[in-house]
Amino acid sequence: MEITTIGIDLAKSVFALSGADRAGKVVLRRQLRRGQVLEFLRGRRPCLVGMEACGGAHHWARAIGALGHQVRLMSPALVRPYRSGANKHDRNDADAICEAVGRPQMRYVAVKSVAQQDLLALHRVRTQLLKQRIALSNLIRALLHERGVIAPLGAAGLRQALAQALQAENSELSAAIGEVLRELSGGLRELEQRIATITRRIECAAKDDERCARLRQVPGVGPLTSSALVATVGNAREFKRGRELSAYLGLTPRQHSSGGKTVLLGISKHGDRYLRTLLIHGARALLYRNRSNPRAAWAARIMAARGPNVAAVALANHNARVLWALLSRGTSYRPAPHPSSFPSRPSPVVARAREGKLLITTERS
Repeated sequence: MEITTIGIDLAKSVFALSGADRAGKVVLRRQLRRGQVLEFLRGRRPCLVGMEACGGAHHWARAIGALGHQVRLMSPALVRPYRSGANKHDRNDADAICEAVGRPQMRYVAVKSVAQQDLLALHRVRTQLLKQRIALSNLIRALLHERGVIAPLGAAGLRQALAQALQAENSELSAAIGEVLRELSGGLRELEQRIATITRRIECAAKDDERCARLRQVPGVGPLTSSALVATVGNAREFKRGRELSAYLGLTPRQHSSGGKTVLLGISKHGDRYLRTLLIHGARALLYRNRSNPRAAWAARIMAARGPNVAAVALANHNARVLWALLSRGTSYRPAPHPSSFPSRPSPVVARAREGKLLITTERS
């Protein structure tokens, strides 16, 4: 009994395994405890091992790959159609993974290294701290509002309004609420210091990475976006073209087409929300703050015709394609020589633009 493909349904304690032969027939089913998985695979001949890209999947991919097996990670959404029957349980999941991993049209998730996960951890911690800062700021605003103090928009406006309210003589602000507000103000300052510290660590990591340095040359891309992209997709060679990376980030339109009639809808918003948000924020900054840039001028024409949101997404979509070219081909960024190289009448369907023709030319580094 020669097993060529193994599907593993990952779990916290008990893992389900399904093994198939060359004909694709399942000839082995096992349930193993967490500590038994590597020992079971260590005694096997090298084969194709499939797993869903979920919590802990990259750790197991590195560990199993070190034993000589070829490991492939897949999105759970792409594995679901291969599950037989209406019942979902560990054995069916393992069988579906075992069948899906051998399909030639299957798209795989690149296995992240420890360094990539370390960098992504910094981004996740920073994102969580930002959410906590927003929640705490809103709480302070609400408490001030209840006492008749309206804080202006922005963090600086909140700090100023809070300081003035605590110093002024106001019968509505009792000693009790004043003490509470001072404690919350101290917590807010501590959060801002922690965010600044994490941001500096991310910027230092981006500065030391040659790939991030090349990506930062693209207008609208800074240390946060470049480091997050490198940590998420690595060299981006899992994507055959720039449009695939853009689709992975959810920046391409959804389709509802039939009978030869093509109907394109809004962007799909699939994939990595964090990366998509960073790219769109960077595009907005370029669009509003640097109108002299040819790329911003091109997007400004779209904004005049379709509005600011469509223009920002269009610019983010093209940035994603440019970033794919720089990562996958090892090229350096070179801006278009003059605005005339951009189309005078850009298509409203931003996902149909081809890589490089609208934005840049590249050269080997």
